[in-house]
Amino acid sequence: MARVTRLLLAGSLGSVVAGSVVPAVAVSPLAPPPVRDEDRAVVGGDHLTVTVRNAGGGADGRFELDCHPAEGSHPDAGGACAVLDRNTRWGKDGLAPVPKGTVCTMQYGGPATAHVTGTWAGRPVDARFDRSNGCEIGRWDRLVPLLPRLGG
Repeated sequence: MARVTRLLLAGSLGSVVAGSVVPAVAVSPLAPPPVRDEDRAVVGGDHLTVTVRNAGGGADGRFELDCHPAEGSHPDAGGACAVLDRNTRWGKDGLAPVPKGTVCTMQYGGPATAHVTGTWAGRPVDARFDRSNGCEIGRWDRLVPLLPRLGG
């Protein structure tokens, strides 16, 4: 009897939710809500400056990137904006440093560094990247083509 009551209650709640004006995304615990347009509506919008050093192969330089729409001096503005969008999650900083205390492999990915500053999804950005260990290499590689593809 208790199981039947739970099923009936769940069905009733589903009807209430289905009949409401709340979008399905807002009630789904499985997917975070997308970045809202008002989060991007700051002076200058989504604008980043990417400075790459010691990457070699013509990848070094200072590049401007605007997203929504994708434009600027970045060599792959569309791809860079797309990777930023894919790494943007509600309540998470996709450009955050590797958490302190993380165990990382002892490998060296070269002397390349990058500094990303500006505004993304309505929030200030001041992120530094290097390839000093496995965690940092993975963090860098997750953001290609915002950061140049390096290594083999």
